[in-house]
Amino acid sequence: MASNFFNLYTHDFARVAVAAPVCRIADPAYNAEQTILLAEQAAAQGAALVAFPELGLSAYTCDDLFHQRALLDGVLDGLAAILDASTDWKMAVVVGAPLRVEHQLYNCAVVIANGQIQGVVPKSYLPNYGEFYDARQFSSGDYAVATEIDLLGERVQFGSGLLFEVADMPLFKFHVEICEDVWVPIPPSSFAALAGATVLVNLSASNALVGKAGYRNQLVSQQSARCIAAYLYTSAGGGESSTDLAWDGQGVICENGELLAEAKRFTDESNLTFADIDLERLSRERMRMNTFAQSVQRHAGEVGKFRTVFFPLEIGREQPMALKRCVERFPYVPADARRRDDRCNEVYNIQVQALAQRLTTSGLKKVVIGVSGGLDSTHALLVCARVMDKLKLPRTNILAYTMPGFATSERTLKQAHALMKLVGCSAQEIDIRPSCIQMLKDLNHPYAEGQAQYDITFENVQAGERTNHLFRLANHHGGLVIGTGDLSELALGWCTYGVGDHMSHYNVNASVPKTLISHLVRWVAESGVIGRNDAQVLLDILGTEISPELVPGTADGQPEQRTESTIGPYELQDFNLYYVLRFGFNPSKVAFLSHTAWKDREQGRWPDGDHVTRNQYDLAAIKKNLGIFLDRFFRTSQFKRSCVPNAPKVGSGGSLSPRGDWRAPSDAQSVVWLEELRSIPVQA
Repeated sequence: MASNFFNLYTHDFARVAVAAPVCRIADPAYNAEQTILLAEQAAAQGAALVAFPELGLSAYTCDDLFHQRALLDGVLDGLAAILDASTDWKMAVVVGAPLRVEHQLYNCAVVIANGQIQGVVPKSYLPNYGEFYDARQFSSGDYAVATEIDLLGERVQFGSGLLFEVADMPLFKFHVEICEDVWVPIPPSSFAALAGATVLVNLSASNALVGKAGYRNQLVSQQSARCIAAYLYTSAGGGESSTDLAWDGQGVICENGELLAEAKRFTDESNLTFADIDLERLSRERMRMNTFAQSVQRHAGEVGKFRTVFFPLEIGREQPMALKRCVERFPYVPADARRRDDRCNEVYNIQVQALAQRLTTSGLKKVVIGVSGGLDSTHALLVCARVMDKLKLPRTNILAYTMPGFATSERTLKQAHALMKLVGCSAQEIDIRPSCIQMLKDLNHPYAEGQAQYDITFENVQAGERTNHLFRLANHHGGLVIGTGDLSELALGWCTYGVGDHMSHYNVNASVPKTLISHLVRWVAESGVIGRNDAQVLLDILGTEISPELVPGTADGQPEQRTESTIGPYELQDFNLYYVLRFGFNPSKVAFLSHTAWKDREQGRWPDGDHVTRNQYDLAAIKKNLGIFLDRFFRTSQFKRSCVPNAPKVGSGGSLSPRGDWRAPSDAQSVVWLEELRSIPVQA
C-alpha cells in the first residue's frame, strides 16, 4: 500500500475517539441507532478506534431489569444492527453490553471490526459499595471459565485477558477494561500494557459528583503515564436514570500522562471527542526506559495470560490526512503564559541551585564570566547574580569581563557594559586585539601583514584569546569560569573546540536551548528577580541579531556573520533537536511534525513576549534546515560533545553530556538520516 507523506497514519499516528451518546433506558434499538450514527461520524473522520460507554446498549441504570430476558434479547438485536453497519467501517468499535455466558450475566465490552465480533471482554472488578450494586446483577470476568463463546452465530474470543492488534498497524495493540477496573490498586490495564498494549480503553458509567471529574482526569492521566500508553476513557451521560444520581458524559484521552482531548460534560446531545495518538512515541519511550522491560520480566506470570486477537483495518494511507493535534512550534517553551512562566522559574532555579552547589563544594566565592552583550552570556550572568544573592555574597564577587575583538559592534559593547551595571557586578573591559595580533604574527597569518583575510584561524584566535584570559583571570582571583554556550550550539557544533563557548569550569547553560534562553531573559526582565532597575538593556539584547562577531561587519554597522544564515533558524533547529534527541524519530516524521506546526498557524512566542512569530516555513525550508541539522549533529560535532564541562540538566528534552543523556561515537556518519530525508517532498 502506497503511503502519503501528508497522512498521519504514515507516521505511526492513529486517530481515536470516545463517544457519549444520549441513551434511553432499556431501549437497545434506540441506543444501537445512536451508536451507529456516532460510529459513522468517527469513521468519516478517519478514526481507527471509537469507544462507547459501559452497558451503552442497555443503559447502565437498568438495575434488576438486567435479568429480564426481553431486555437481554433486545441487546443482542441492537448488537446485530451495529455488526451489520460496521462492514464498511475501517475502524474498531467498542460497545458496552450485558451478555449471558454459561448461565451467568457479564458486564461486557464487545470489540467489533470489519463486520465481525473480534472479542468480548467482561468486567473484572464489580463495585458493591455506595451507590453501586454491580455484584447484584453481574459476575466477575476474572472467574469466567469460558474462553470462547457463541455470539450472534459466531464463535468469538472471551475473557478479561484479551489484547487486540491491528494487523496493518503493528504498534496499535489495545486492551479494554471497564469502569471500576481502573480504580483498583493494580488495574488489569497495567498488566495489559506490559503484555504489549499501547492503547488502553475504559468503558465507564461513573456518575457525577462534586470534584469527581478532576479525580477521574488524574486517574486516567496517571494510568497512561505509568503504563506509557494512550488511555481512552468514556462515560455514560444524558439519558441515564436520575432516580438517585446524575451523569456528566465525561470523556478523556491521555497519552503518557498528557491530556490530549476532553469531552464537554453535561451536554444534551450525543457527542464525539477525537485525538491523534503517537504510537511510535509510546513504543520508543518503553524501549528507552529499560525498567519497563524489567517490569515485564517481574510480572511474567500475569503477562503470559494474555491472548492476542489479530485483525486488519486497511486504513487508507494514500490520501492526505492532516494531524489534528497541537504540535508546539517551540517544544522547549510552553505556549500557555502561566505554564511558560512556571517553566522559566523552574529552569532558572535549577541553574541557580546547581551553580550554588558547585561554589559551595569547591570553597570558591567568586566567578569569572565573559560578557559579550549577546543572549547566552546575558542569561549566564543573570544566573550568577541570583547565585550570589542566594549565597549571601556581594554581586561584586562576579568578575565580569567584556573583551572586544576585531568585529565587536558598538551595539553589543554598549549592551555588555549596561548589563554589567544593571547586575552590579565587578565590570572590566579587556581589549584582546593586541594579544590576537601577536598570535597572528606568530602564525605568519596574512591579517598580521594588513591583509583582510578572515578565515577560521582568524576567528578562532579571538575565541581562544578570550578563553585564555578568563581562565588565567580565574587563577589570579581564585574564581570559577562560568560557561555560557547553550544546548542548541552544542547540538550543531557551533562552538570552537577547547575554547570559546565550548570550555569552562562549569556551564550553567549547557542543556538550555536558544529558544528557551530568549524567554528566560525576558522572564527575568519582567519578573524583577535580580532587581527592578531599568531592564531595557535586556530587551535590547533580545532584539539583537545573533552573531559571533568574529568577522568585521559591513560599512553600515551590520554584522557580517549572521549565525542563523549558516546553521539555520534556531526556532527550526531546536524543534529538530527535540524530536531527534528526545524520541529518535526519523527525519520524515520530524519534518511532518514541523510542517504541521508551521504550515498555517501562528502559535508559540518568539522572542518577545506577547508578539506571535510571523515566520512561516514551507516544506522546502523545513527539509533544507533539517538536512543541515542532521549532518552537523550526527557527523561533524560529536567530538566536541565528548568532552564538555560539568553542567546541570534542566529538562526531559535532554542534555548532550556524555555522562548523561547522549553517548555517541565521534566517527559516526549521517548517511542513513540524509538518505531517509530524501523521501520528504519539497512542497505540499
